[in-house]
Amino acid sequence: MPRFYCPVPLTLGVSLDLPPETVRHIQVMRLQPGKHVTLFDGLGGEYSACIVAMTRNSVHASIDSHEAIERESPVVSQLVMGMPANERMDWLVEKATELGVSRITPLMTAHGVLRLSPERALKRQLHWQGIAQSACAQSGRNTLPRIDVPQSWGEWVSALPANPSPHQWVLSLDEQAVALPGLDLSLKPSVVLLIGPEGGLSREEESQSMELGFMPVSLGARVLRAETAPLAVLSGWL
Repeated sequence: MPRFYCPVPLTLGVSLDLPPETVRHIQVMRLQPGKHVTLFDGLGGEYSACIVAMTRNSVHASIDSHEAIERESPVVSQLVMGMPANERMDWLVEKATELGVSRITPLMTAHGVLRLSPERALKRQLHWQGIAQSACAQSGRNTLPRIDVPQSWGEWVSALPANPSPHQWVLSLDEQAVALPGLDLSLKPSVVLLIGPEGGLSREEESQSMELGFMPVSLGARVLRAETAPLAVLSGWL
């Protein structure tokens, strides 16, 4: 059954006009009245709905049933990411969402390519939210990951909580870094993973992260691309 994100609160037994973004997706798929679809609003569970009527610019649907089902990872994971180039960040948001990431915090770091004004940062956040919504629809997730507005390294550091997560890791090439495959990931209910962009974190940023309680970890002998490394970690929590 086709699945669509519907950014309005859904209620069992009601009929409603679907919002424009949902209408566009339904029309692209050339669905017709009488067709059943699955809707989710990101607030929990999913709804079965029947398309009752359509016009060129609208779709009216009746919500028939609700299933309180979630397909979330057992690990609540936050990915703090030095942003790679635009297309790579788009791909990372899509794949990390499919793999169950709970939150993505994009950073502008010393070696990063992207430098965004506040206006452009907000636009990129909205763009990535749209990518995450589509990835949830495709993958069966009913809960949307949180995508933060891109911020500078300093802004992120200054906003860190006084009592951080006990499981904070920074991917590092340092020879003293702990091999991540040797850690028991199943026992970590909540993890924050910090990763640099294509050029990695600067020495100052990596040192500061460790002062803030981040443990340096390694994925092994090979050096993975900035957009590949977080997916290698997230795939262990499916």
